[in-house]
Amino acid sequence: MRAVVTRVTRASVSIDGAVKGEIGQGFLILLGVTHEDTEDEVLKLADKICGLRIFEDEHGKMNLGLDAVNGELLIISQFTLYGSCKRGRRPDFLAAARPEVAIPLYEAFIAACREKVSRVETGEFGADMKVDSLNDGPLTLILDTDTL
Repeated sequence: MRAVVTRVTRASVSIDGAVKGEIGQGFLILLGVTHEDTEDEVLKLADKICGLRIFEDEHGKMNLGLDAVNGELLIISQFTLYGSCKRGRRPDFLAAARPEVAIPLYEAFIAACREKVSRVETGEFGADMKVDSLNDGPLTLILDTDTL
């Protein structure tokens, strides 16, 4: 699994012009799933992300986690995180898991995060979504379960 985690002041996702989910301070998470991913990767990634300490404390050091700042999560499925541009100029997405594999793992990731964070909002798997965010920092991390 891969995740792009951005610390945000606020973020929202809209589908067909209607807001589907929105959060205040927290993380915007773009989540990609590949063929070999399992429930173990889901739990490992959810634990790592929900435990990140990337909010500043009173001394300006990144020392606080979501729990300390009452942070929220907006999780968006993003198969393009497994896009490959090795050949030509048009990416292929062969490494991205098909929906029958990806959807249950995406939903399991959301459930695992909901056990750790009080407010978790989502997009809609496979929908044409418009994501709006006010990045805080900016601070963006890329996490991959292959390297955790």
